[in-house]
This record gives sequence, structure tokens and C-alpha cells, in this order.
Amino acid sequence: MGCSSLTQATIPPSVTEIGSHLFKGCSSLQNISIPSSVTKICDYAFDGCFSLTDITIPQTVESIEACAFFGCNSLSRVIFLSSLVSIGDSAFSGCSSLKQITIPPSVVSIGSHAFERCKSLEQISICSSITTIKAFTFSKCSSLSQIRIPSSVTSIDEHAFNGCSSLKEIIIPFSVSL
Repeated sequence: MGCSSLTQATIPPSVTEIGSHLFKGCSSLQNISIPSSVTKICDYAFDGCFSLTDITIPQTVESIEACAFFGCNSLSRVIFLSSLVSIGDSAFSGCSSLKQITIPPSVVSIGSHAFERCKSLEQISICSSITTIKAFTFSKCSSLSQIRIPSSVTSIDEHAFNGCSSLKEIIIPFSVSL
């Protein structure tokens, strides 16, 4: 935490979770490889890693907790190879360079504010296992122009798309409760 000169880190294959605040404030961290032994990325693990540009989430990761990648404003690519089940509150909030995200079909829960202030986010694919889009999930995603809500979604909470100034079309099935 707070190692502002750290540019690269290698996590050994014996590690099963990336702990809370582990790389928080490592503002020069550009490259990290997450081994396939990791099952959880804990809260604030990479918060403030301003130089991190891309990350691959391995097949084994089931949970990305609250604020795990909060404020990683250079993060432009996230690849999910995982059987991810949950994305926590504000997990990718403030990732202002993130342009596209495909949420794996294994995800059943996306926290509130999860992608808030991802102002470069143009495209999002929401998988059919999601039932609720929580409050402020995509708030202030000012480049988002279209979103397709799958029929599995039964409710959209308040301000889910607040401040999405480029949003031209939301395709919603009749079964969704607003």
C-alpha cells in the first residue's frame, strides 16, 4: 500500500486472494499478473493505481469486492476469463479510460456505483443472469449511447443511468419494473 514508485508486481501462485488495500495508492503500478490460484480480489486492492492500463481476471476469480479498482483512471481494458459471481459496490468507479466491458454470464450481482464515472465507457453487455441494476451503477458514464437490458432484469434502481448524457437508447423488455 502506498508504494508510489512500484511499477510491476508478480503475485506468487500460492496466493488465493488479493487482500484489502494491498496495492492501494501504488500510483505507478503499470503491470500485474493475477495467478489462477486467486479466487477473490478484496476491497480497495488496486484503489488509486493510476498507471494500471489493463487487467486480466483469471478463470478462478469469483468475487471482485467494493472499490477494488476504484479510481484506476488509466484502466482501459478488463478481460474476464472468470467464473465471476459478483462485482462489488464501486468496484470500477472512476475508471475513466474504460471503453468497453463484457460482464461474464456467471455474474449474478453487480453492486451500486460499480461503473460510475466511467466516462469513456461506450458499450456494456449485461448478461442474462443479472436481475437488478442497482442505484448509480452506470451513473455519469457520459459516453454510453445505448444499453440493452436483458429480460432477466426485474428491477432498475434509482439513478442507475444518471448523467449518461450521450445515452440515446435503452432497450428494456416489458418484464422490467422501474
